[in-house]
Amino acid sequence: MDELGTPGLRFERRGQVGWCTVDNPARRNALSMDMYRGLGRVVRLVRDDPGLDVLVVTGIDDVFVVGGEIGTEDDSLTDDDLPFAPLYRGEVPVVVAVNGHCQASGLWLAVLADVAVVSERARFRLPELRLGVAAPWSATLLPPVIGLARAKELALTSRSFDAAEARDIGLVARVVPHDHLHEEALRVAAELLRAAPEARAVWKRTAHAGVEAVDEKAVAASIGTDEAQEGFAAFVAGRAPAWSPGPN
Repeated sequence: MDELGTPGLRFERRGQVGWCTVDNPARRNALSMDMYRGLGRVVRLVRDDPGLDVLVVTGIDDVFVVGGEIGTEDDSLTDDDLPFAPLYRGEVPVVVAVNGHCQASGLWLAVLADVAVVSERARFRLPELRLGVAAPWSATLLPPVIGLARAKELALTSRSFDAAEARDIGLVARVVPHDHLHEEALRVAAELLRAAPEARAVWKRTAHAGVEAVDEKAVAASIGTDEAQEGFAAFVAGRAPAWSPGPN
């Protein structure tokens, strides 16, 4: 286990770059609660280490991040555990190198990072509502970025879309040949360091001001609801979920 101390996450130093790899192949790179916490820790690790200036996050094989592990809710989450706040508050420059399948919380990493560098092979999806998981992130982040109509269509249908479409609708900015992904991520990381640190952080906090309205603890707790348990059980069994009647 490396200095990050989190199974499923690998951390290494590449000069001034902290390189974090999501490596949980047994769960298709789904994030456990420990891994969510670890992502917050790795941002703080880079922030507090004078030898590191920027963070790159990527996945393995054909998967970046496919979301959180269903059924691993944790009521003990504290503000320090929240995984996305350090990203949208601009504590350190962050590049995500999206190497493959990118769903749910993987997509939020891509949107909240300073820059997402995306492989031409990547595919995106918002599966939460079909799994019974509340998705306030998509309701908050997507409409200002891609428009309300597209945001609703992608969230409510949960259809998959490719890297080219993600770029065309403005969800990501850079799509590159797969074999050049890591090289381009390092190049972009170097570009980010040319911006004044305080000005960059203020700009990013302002751009993501609406994200503060999302209750990350409630999002984490929603993974353990009856709907989420039914949605995941149905997914594993290959059947349609038996939803209870809800509000109209």
